[in-house]
Amino acid sequence: MSRIGRKPVAIPNGVTVTVSGQTVSVKGSKGALTYAFLPEVTVKVDGSQVVVERKDDSDAARARHGLTRQLIENMVRGVSEGYKKTLEVIGVGYKVQVQGKKLILNLGFSHPVEFPIPEGIAMSQDEKNKNLLTVQGIDRQLVGQVAADIRDFRLPEPYKGKGIRYSTEKVRRKPGKAAVGKGAAGAA
Repeated sequence: MSRIGRKPVAIPNGVTVTVSGQTVSVKGSKGALTYAFLPEVTVKVDGSQVVVERKDDSDAARARHGLTRQLIENMVRGVSEGYKKTLEVIGVGYKVQVQGKKLILNLGFSHPVEFPIPEGIAMSQDEKNKNLLTVQGIDRQLVGQVAADIRDFRLPEPYKGKGIRYSTEKVRRKPGKAAVGKGAAGAA
């Protein structure tokens, strides 16, 4: 049996979880999320926790048992606390601006890149360091995908470290081309 799937999901104060048919709805202070779970598992609200059980021991049911439980836990945490990812924009002349419902990125291209901010996502810049961008929302998958899409515009390069990276990411730096001394090239 799945170790993750066996653990019940605790429901914190201020969060309501309802199950109707094959749909789980979670409402909290930050918003509401729904998830249509697959027919191989059953979901029940038992007091102040959610229990996920599988119907049989088929491979499909075993694969989706822990997945369903973890997705429900992500929803509960999202509507109560929310998720955020912080991105750093590093490079001479690289900058980021949030203008209404779009993000303007100057990343060394001949034109600024415009990125429309999806519904359910909030973006903000740090007051002191304008090159720190915070992506926030209640849907963990959406927050991660938006941050990854922004990062893909200019991946961090290993020689000078320029690009967009997560604030927790460590970029392995490579040394540049070494200068060859006189006579060393012709000595071979």
